[in-house]
Amino acid sequence: MNALQQLAEQYIATWNATAPAERRKLIDACWAADASYTDPLVEAAGRDAIDATIGAVQAQFPGLEFSLGEGGVDAHHRQARFTWNLGPAGADALVVGFDVLVADEEGRIASVLGFLDKVPSA
Repeated sequence: MNALQQLAEQYIATWNATAPAERRKLIDACWAADASYTDPLVEAAGRDAIDATIGAVQAQFPGLEFSLGEGGVDAHHRQARFTWNLGPAGADALVVGFDVLVADEEGRIASVLGFLDKVPSA
């Protein structure tokens, strides 16, 4: 498994870590201190803001799980792109997105640019 595939899997694991201490441990391990996360709904800069963003998403969608989408991770140099799903385990996804992850020279997540392809209707 290449390093960017593994980093994308750690990224998904971070979104699934609902215990605050576990989530923060994962963020500190695989996100750069000055990392950024941007999607259509939020811009977060730094580990504290990323942690708060993930916690807020988990509160909005309790009991749902993130998973990598079909097609796996497409990567080159220090960047990777992949789709992800959010939904009940073993069921159809309620939310589908597409992210581009960029790693820093130390192999940590430097930035993520996210896009939402499927969202629940209000």
